[in-house]
Amino acid sequence: MSSDLSQGPTEADSSTPDSAAAGVTAPLSGTLRAKPTAGWALMGSELSVLFRRRRTWVMLIALAAIPILIAVAVRISSAGSTPGRGPAFLSQITNNGLFVGLVALIICIPLFLPLTIGVVAGDTIAGEASSGTLRYLLVAPVGRGRLLLVKFVAAVAFVIAGTLVIVIAGALIGAALFPVGPVTLLSGDTVSLGEAGVRGLLIAAYVIVSLLGLTAIGLFISTLTDIPVGAMAATVVISIIAQVLDSLPQLDWLHPWLFSHYWLNFADLLRQPIDWSSFGSNALLQLAYVAVFGALAYGRFSTKDVLS
Repeated sequence: MSSDLSQGPTEADSSTPDSAAAGVTAPLSGTLRAKPTAGWALMGSELSVLFRRRRTWVMLIALAAIPILIAVAVRISSAGSTPGRGPAFLSQITNNGLFVGLVALIICIPLFLPLTIGVVAGDTIAGEASSGTLRYLLVAPVGRGRLLLVKFVAAVAFVIAGTLVIVIAGALIGAALFPVGPVTLLSGDTVSLGEAGVRGLLIAAYVIVSLLGLTAIGLFISTLTDIPVGAMAATVVISIIAQVLDSLPQLDWLHPWLFSHYWLNFADLLRQPIDWSSFGSNALLQLAYVAVFGALAYGRFSTKDVLS
């Protein structure tokens, strides 16, 4: 860290631009209570800035539009066709509207969710450096490690919001356009509407956990550059490369180590009883990626000269 950052806030620092730094300017020299207070204030400010951005809402609306488009397309096509025709999962939508959210998740996981996560995670540090607000964040009594943690938590908050938007929008449009009732699981058992809703939330949790590794990778890449667009693009490209490698049978030995390997393996949550093995393996893999790339991000960021 450059020497000017080791000093306390100055008069020039009192006029920080409107950014995530707002609301976290601490008293001079800080007290024992100032640091945790500043940390919580930074977390609240970061979440507020993230979900006030027009870009964030555009991405969430785009994600919500995917299940709506799927449901409308299936509704229109099924009106003039014989029931049960078409791909099996689309046929299930016409029988039970709850499958709209599931189909939308299957479509969104390979591309649309990684794309939006790349935008958010890639912008975490690089965006602040590009806009010139990173220096002011570090002047506040919040360490670099805590700042990285806040940025990661905010990116995960978007992952949660994006996944839930797809599931909720799918459930609502499915209930509006198709019959809704007890769900027949892959094991052949039938569960009530309430239990089906719980299964849907479990699948959403599975998807959220699945994307933690990519979020950590995006955070690390964001510490390597001051150009947010480059970090966003690199994160998305890495997610595509991982999926391509996972589809090559010649690389079977590598597949279990790829963060995308378990992305679509939530079928075990649609059996009776639930098989938790895939969920556990996926969680361990994603936590390993979070630990490795979180450490790399901290190692890079803690030694990075911040001049903007």
